[in-house]
Amino acid sequence: MMARIAQRARRGARPLPMKARIGLTILAAYILAGIFGPMLLPFDPDKTDILRRLKPPSNVHWLGTDQLGRDFLTRLVVAIRVDLPIAFAAAFFPMVIGTALGAIAGYYGKLADTVVSRAADLVQAFPVYVFLLVLVFALGAGATSFIVAATVIAWVGYARLARGEVMRLKSLEFVEAARVTGLPERVILTTHVLPNALPQTLIYYMSDVVLMVLVLSSLSFLGVGIQPPTAEWGRMIAEGQPFLRSHWWLAAAPGLMLMVFGTGLSLLADGLDDWLRS
Repeated sequence: MMARIAQRARRGARPLPMKARIGLTILAAYILAGIFGPMLLPFDPDKTDILRRLKPPSNVHWLGTDQLGRDFLTRLVVAIRVDLPIAFAAAFFPMVIGTALGAIAGYYGKLADTVVSRAADLVQAFPVYVFLLVLVFALGAGATSFIVAATVIAWVGYARLARGEVMRLKSLEFVEAARVTGLPERVILTTHVLPNALPQTLIYYMSDVVLMVLVLSSLSFLGVGIQPPTAEWGRMIAEGQPFLRSHWWLAAAPGLMLMVFGTGLSLLADGLDDWLRS
C-alpha cells in the first residue's frame, strides 16, 4: 500500500474523493473552532449567573444560557477542547501499543504470537462496555482514567489488524529481497514491513476516534466521565435533558456537535480507504 502511495506521488496523485474532502473540512472546522473560538467569544464558560439562567437565544447569548446562567455557545465550543483531545489520545495509545504487539506477533510468530493472541483473547472474553465501566469506576472519573481504561481494552483491535497485515506482507518478494541483503529481522520489520501495514491502521484509528468520542460522551452522560463544571458534550446533553420541552436546544446542540464530528471523521476514513485502494 505504501508502494501505491509512492507510485501515485511519482505520476501525480489523484485528488481525494469528495467524501474525504468533506470529512477533512469538517475536521478542520472543529479544530479551528476549538483553537480560536474560546478566544473570540467574550464569556467565561464556567461563570454562573443564576439571574440569567435558561435565557432563550438572543443577540447577546446566541444560543441562550443554561440552567446555571452560563453562555451556552461558549460552553459548546470550549467542549471541543475537552472531547477531541481526549478521544484522539484514547485511540492513539491503543494504536501504538496494539500495532507494536500485533506486528511482533505476526512477524515472529511462535511464542510471541501465542502470548499476544492469548492476551487479546483474555481481554475480549469480557463484555467490552461492562469491562470499561468497571475500569473507570476502579480508576475514578476523569480524562486520565478514561484514556487508561480505553488503552487496556482497545489495543486488541489494532493488534489483530497489524498481525494480519504483517503476516500477509512478510511473505512478499520485497521482504525476501531485504533478507537476501543480510538486513537483521528487526530492521526488516520496522523499515520494510511495518510502514506498509500502517495505512490501514491509520484508517482504523480515525474510526476509533469517533467511537471514543461517543463512549466518552456516554460515560459523561451517566456521570462517570468528565465531571462538572468542565464543559463536555455528553455531560451537557445530560444537563439539558430535564429542559427538553422548553429549552430543547440545550440537549440537541451538543448532540448535533457529536453527530457532525462523527460523520465528518467517518467520511474522511472511508474516503481515504477508497483513495488508497483505487
